[in-house]
Parts: sequence; structure tokens; C-alpha cells
Amino acid sequence: MTSEQLKTIESMASAILAEGPTPTPGRIREVIEGLRNTPFTKDVTDEQSETLARVLEERHDVTMKLGSVLTDAEYEPWLEQARASIAPYYWNRYRRLLVDDGFSNQVIASLDEITDRVLGLMENPEKNVSWDRRGMVVGHVQSGKTANYTGLICKAADAGYKLIVVIAGIHNNLRNQTQERIDQGFIGVDSANLMSARETRAVGVGRFNQSRRPATLTNRLRDFNKSTATAVGIQLRQLQEPAVLVIKKNSSTLQNLLEWLREHSAAAGSGKVDEPMLLIDDEADNASINVSRGPREVSRINGQIRQLLQLFTRRCYVGYTATPFANIFIDPDNRDEMVGHDLFPRNFMVSLDPPSNYFGPSKVFDGDERNPYVRYIADNGDTLPIKHKIDHEIVDLPPSLKTAINAFILAKAIRIHRGQGRQHCSMLVNASRFTRVQTQLRNQIHSDLQEIVSAIRVNGALDSADTLNDPVIGGLKKTFDSEFASARLRWETLYPLLLEAAAPIGVVTVNSASSGKLNYRDHSDHGLNVIAVGGYSLSRGLTLEGLTTSYFLRDSKMYDTLMQMGRWFGYRPGYEDLCRIWMPEEVEGWYEHIGQSIDQLRAELRQMEAVNATPEDFGLRVRSHPDSLLVTARNKMGTGERVHVSIGLSKSLIETATLHGSTEIVDRNLTAARNLFTNLETDGRHLGDAEEVGGGLLLRNVELPVVQQFLTEFVNHLDSIKSNSGPVLRYIEQRPEEMAHWDLFVPSLRSDNPDLEFEIGGRTIVMRTRTAGQQSSASKILVTEKQRVASRGDERIGLSDEEIEQAHSNYRREKEDEGTELNAGNVNYPDRVYRAQRSRPLLMLHLLKIIAAGSKVGSHQYPSPVVAWSISFPATNKPEVLTEYVVNTTWLREQFQDDLEDEELQGDDGDV
Repeated sequence: MTSEQLKTIESMASAILAEGPTPTPGRIREVIEGLRNTPFTKDVTDEQSETLARVLEERHDVTMKLGSVLTDAEYEPWLEQARASIAPYYWNRYRRLLVDDGFSNQVIASLDEITDRVLGLMENPEKNVSWDRRGMVVGHVQSGKTANYTGLICKAADAGYKLIVVIAGIHNNLRNQTQERIDQGFIGVDSANLMSARETRAVGVGRFNQSRRPATLTNRLRDFNKSTATAVGIQLRQLQEPAVLVIKKNSSTLQNLLEWLREHSAAAGSGKVDEPMLLIDDEADNASINVSRGPREVSRINGQIRQLLQLFTRRCYVGYTATPFANIFIDPDNRDEMVGHDLFPRNFMVSLDPPSNYFGPSKVFDGDERNPYVRYIADNGDTLPIKHKIDHEIVDLPPSLKTAINAFILAKAIRIHRGQGRQHCSMLVNASRFTRVQTQLRNQIHSDLQEIVSAIRVNGALDSADTLNDPVIGGLKKTFDSEFASARLRWETLYPLLLEAAAPIGVVTVNSASSGKLNYRDHSDHGLNVIAVGGYSLSRGLTLEGLTTSYFLRDSKMYDTLMQMGRWFGYRPGYEDLCRIWMPEEVEGWYEHIGQSIDQLRAELRQMEAVNATPEDFGLRVRSHPDSLLVTARNKMGTGERVHVSIGLSKSLIETATLHGSTEIVDRNLTAARNLFTNLETDGRHLGDAEEVGGGLLLRNVELPVVQQFLTEFVNHLDSIKSNSGPVLRYIEQRPEEMAHWDLFVPSLRSDNPDLEFEIGGRTIVMRTRTAGQQSSASKILVTEKQRVASRGDERIGLSDEEIEQAHSNYRREKEDEGTELNAGNVNYPDRVYRAQRSRPLLMLHLLKIIAAGSKVGSHQYPSPVVAWSISFPATNKPEVLTEYVVNTTWLREQFQDDLEDEELQGDDGDV
């Protein structure tokens, strides 16, 4: 039985099962058994039949929910009334393709509902008066946004939209990939042949019905070209079927499109185009937002997108993004006489919940210390430092990268054993933004890979036990033992598959200077096996098929950049347990924090939906979120030397994650801590009277002046911007009644280690240990423990049992609403759920033993203890009071130089 025949059986079974309710395991096996009784399938074995049944069983167990929706007050529903007149030709073809691609009927039904909802929030294209709708769909990184907006395109075409423009990122490879998916899901033919004399080839939906076909002036090989479009002679008013364009987010391309439309489709008198237009802005936070250098200027691409919208009398803009921070800060009231309204989604906002099998941030970075997916990089040192110059020379690979390559080969071998040998299998290496360094990395990885393949060939005829003296084979065995013991596979079984796994692997660079390409399409029969080395071009939208192993050596702190660099998010059917990600420990902390922040915003969006809030209401909330501070400051950098940003601290955790390391300031902060306990004694309170709670000592109802005095005396590091005492104290002073009484928690380990003991306030405290990260110095301590000073669960200190149970119940309900299944006996609750239950603020006073291992200062000994603090602010019962932070743009540029230069030098790739 060939793989092609098995694929045919799978497609037939999927089509049958998609037509009814969610199939039971018995129904799945019944269908497969019926398909075995044909001459074509009579050779299928019982083992193959059962394997296929388990695959279909897992697929049909996947669920997906709508998410949340906010609309403007003027929204008028129209779709239900118009539905009878809409023939779903394009949607029906796309639905058949989803079935053929193995989507479960539950997911298809949810996608049908979601795209109906978004279409209904747009405008009726048959409405013959001027209209303008702006909306945004917030998905998740690598969660299937393209599949969603392809379905929306099909339904918009069925409803009567005449021009559909998809702006698909700033890189050629992403635009080409998006065009190919639109070919598959909407056009139905290979667009590369449409503008040539070659015979058109049916692809995707075209295999089901080609009686109607959209027009297109772009193809998977070439972006929009004004001369070619003019030669074709298309005028929108003459089209019987809609036209679709997939263009790069590039100023020249947008200018050519604007000129072509004005010359060939605009009405003579008004200069406007009357046909209804849908503009889909993929990765809408990237290069679309207005980040101009002056308050009255408009950045070029932002302005051109707005000009394109203004050219049409009937228009709808829908931005798709997984990182909403940047979009939402756009001022919805900002106007410019030439280019009209900005792109704020003032009419609607839709939050998509991912399918239940999504391999996303909440799964990869769940805060569990036993993370099965993440491995830390601490050995890059001088070989490949995070911060390096364009002329850096690669003479060897860090040992952790060599281990990652071994893990990739082993994961591929395990997938071969599981029957996935013909599927794509990829590894990502993102360790430099310089194309020159990327090329060197590619060459060194290629050399090491050839050495591995040669060693496997030489030892291939030997018994697996006799090969372990070879350092290459021994290294593979060591990686197998440390990484894949849970795969329930013996080394002796895997060893014969190593050559088949390693030999086909290629190594390519993915950037503007490279000739290598990730051409998965040409390897659909046998799978592409590739190690992709790149930088910015691997950070936006580009999908690495079958991504199994990632090596990520970057230190961006910008939320949108970090989340988009997470190409490892997505779907990993049948091999999720084999996925591994190598990254610095402090970067894992950023990812965990970002994931929790976005989850919190999504939860608040659901709450706002319940009270009929508008997109602008939600935008105001996001603007005031503490994590908006750096994003907003970056966007405003051109407006002056100092940037003023107002945020709210309600339901927030503020920490001193970056600390002074000099003896002088460490001593000053220790004196501030001693003074705190002295001031407590003045009020008749003693640390000796504190409650012994899990992990430390707790004093309740501490008076506000004691806290204020401590925060005033404590010396913050400039880089710990959110914990700047000035804005924090101003926020506290603006809420005197709610901040009158505090809980004070002093963490203390349960340990007999005398090296960690310290006397303060009449009690012996056993210090927690924290590690100084790679970017620490003798005078600066960057705490690496996931960018957290406090430990997971600290924020439940001071809550009653009833409040803790309420927090847990609310979180379980939240995840149930998302369609996320939780392991009832092992739920890792985020601290934000405890914060929401607090009635008093919680000050955590940390006495830390700092370990310098892994930092640039090597064996440097920091003074002990180093004092740090965290504050868990409760929700406010009053209108949110914002506190103003002032960010020095010189400091901002120093801290985020690489991020800012990436954005300024994007070109075709973004790497330099």
C-alpha cells in the first residue's frame, strides 16, 4: 500500500466524516473498514487501518470557538437579510478544500461562523451609497490567520465585493507564500501561469469547480506591476468576477497600484472608484502604523494605505494581527486632510480563539519549571555572543547549537518511525541580524552536518552498541537519552533510521542576499528537510512547515517583535512531544510575561463584550496597560528627546527585575529595607510577629506611610523603567483610600544552608537565589529567572482560601470559554488570577543571593543580600487613574538599538 493510496483513503474518509456530527471512535473505524472493501484498497493492513483511525480520531477531537467581538454603536446588521441573494460559490469550494486538507467538521463549522460574523461586521457591498468600515481581527502567532481571511475573501466575493487587496507583509518570500495560499483557497489555478502562454494548472479549490474564476494581477512569482496590469487591460467596472491582488507592504508597490487605479478605474469626475473594495492588511501592526517623526507627518506606507482606502467610495479595511499592542495605540481621532482617517479599528474588533490543538505561548511558556520544550542557551560566549558586530567571525558553533542539530536529526528519525517520513521537517536558527554572519553560520552548520552524515555512513554496517565510541554517534546517543526518553523508543530501533533522517537535510539562509529558498511546494511528495538560518525574514508571517527544532539567540524586548519571532508556534500533529526550543533563560521570561499580558487583554476583551463596550473603549484600556509603556515610547520616539506615556497600574505586578550591583547602592537599598522594619516597630509592628506562610513571612495591614518611605529611599536602576519609584508613588498617592493598608511579604526559603541566612527585623531570613543574566555587568544585575523577581504563586499570599478558590474557578471558566482543556490535577495558575482577587496591595520585599554564573562578569561576586521589591496592585473600584512615565529617547535607543535598526533597515528582508 503506497503513501499515495493511503492519502486517498484518508481524503475519502475525511469527506464522509465531515458531513455528520462529531464522529465517535467507532464511527471512524466503521468508515475506514467500509473503504477497505474495494479493489483499490484491499491491500491495506489492519495496522495501517488502526493508525489512520487514530489520526482521524485526534483530528476530529479538535474544537474551536468564536472568541469575542466588540462593535461600534452605529453598527447595523445586514448579512442575514441579504443571505438569500448570496450564492456561496467561492465558500463552498473552499469548504471542500478544508475537508480535503483534513480539517475536522467542528473546526470548519467554527470557521464558517467566524467568517460569517466578520463579513456581517463589514458592510453590504450592494449598498449604493458611500461607506467606510474599519476593523481588526486579533489571532495568535502561526494559528491559521491566513486560513481565516481566505475564508473571509471567499465570502466577500460571494457577497459582491469587486476588488480584494491582500497586503501580505514586507518580504518577498512572505508575499509569495501568501499568494500561493490564495491560489489554493480562492483562485483555483497556479497564478504563475495566468499571465503566460503556459497552460493553467488547477490547484486547491480549482480541482472541484472552475466554472468561475477571479481575476488577478499578481502571481506567486511576481508582485503587482503597473506595466503588466496596464497591458492586461482590466477595468474594475467591467469585471463580472472579483479581482484579487496579493501585494507586498512596500512603498513603491503601493504607489504603482494607486497610480494604476487612478488611471484605469477611477471615475472621470470624482476621481474615485465606485466598486466596493476589501483591503486585508496581514500583520497589520508591521509597517502599517503611523510612526512618523513629526506630529503632523504621516509615515509613507501608512499614508499610502490610507490613500488607497480614500480612493474608493465603498471600502472596508480589516487588519489581521497576533500582536495588537501597536495597532491599538493609533489615535482614532487623528485626521489628515490628504489621506483621511487613520487605521484604528473603530467599527469592530474580533478576537479569535485558536483551535484546541494549537501549540501556542500558553502551552510552550506556561511557567512550569519542568518545561518539556525549552532549553537554555548559556554557552554561546565569545563564539556567538548575542550582541555582535557585522564583521563577527564564526569559527565554531556553541555546544548548545550542536546539541540542537542532533536533536533535529533524532526528531526526524522518530517521525520516520512514526510514519511521518514524507512530511516536511524544519529547523530554525535565528542568531544574528547580519546576513554576513548568517552566511557563516549556514556554512558552519553545513560542515558539521556533513560530518554527522559521514559518521553515520561509516558506522552504518556496525551494531549500534559498537558505534558509541565514535564521538559523533556518541553525541547523538547522549542527546537521545537526554531529550527523547519519553518517546518510548529504544536506541537500537532508532539507530538504523539515522541516515535516512540526516542525509536529506539541507541548510539554507533566508534573507535578501541568499539564493536558497524554502520551497516546500516542490517537495510536497517526499517532504522538505531543511535547517533555515536567518534573522528578520524569519520573524514575520513566514511559515516553516514541520518546524521541530528552534535555536533562538536574540534578546529583543519589544513585544510585537518577540511574538512574531516565535515561528515555533502553530500546529504539530503527531510530533508536538518532539519539539524543542533553545533560547537564553531571560528571553523565556519575556515570552512568558508577554503571553500572560496578551491573555489578560483577551480576558478583558471578553468582559467588555459582556457590557457592550466599543473598540475605542478597549483601545483606551490597552493604551493604559503597563506593558504598553515601551511600545508607545518607541512609536513616539521621533516627537522629542523625552516621551511622556500615561499608564494605569490597576491589576498589575511591578518589579525591580533590573538592579544595581555596585556595593554602594546595594548597601543603600539594604539600609532602606532595615529602615522599613524600624518604621514598622515605631507603629508597634514587628517582623517577629509575622505569620509563617508558604515560602516566607506575612504582615497584614501595614500602614501606607511605611511603604511610601521605603519606595522613596530605594534606588532603582534606570533600566528597570516600570518600577521607577516616582510614577509608582504618584499612582499610590492618587488612590489614598484603596492604598491605605498593605500586605507585606518577605520570602524566605525552607533551608538549612547557612550561606543563605541573613538577620533582619529580628528574624532570620533564608535568601532566595537568582542568577545574573548574560547582559549583566558588575554594576547592573539583570535577573534571569524568566524576568521575574517574585516566584510563581507569590501573589496568592494574603488571600483567603475562598479567594484562592474563586481565582482558580474564574481561570478554569476563562479557559473553558476559550475551548482550552485543562489538566484538572495539574493546572498552572498564572498570578494575575490572584491579583484580581486582592483587596489590599501586596509589597514583596526580596533579599536575594545573586549568582553571577553565565553573565559577562564571570565569577564576579555580588554583595549579599541584594534587595529587590515587587508590588501586586489590586483592581480599583474607581475610574482608572493614570500615572505618567517620562522615557528618555536616548536611553530607549541604547536599550533597543537592534530592534530599531531592524525596523529602519527592513528593505526586502530586514537583515543587514
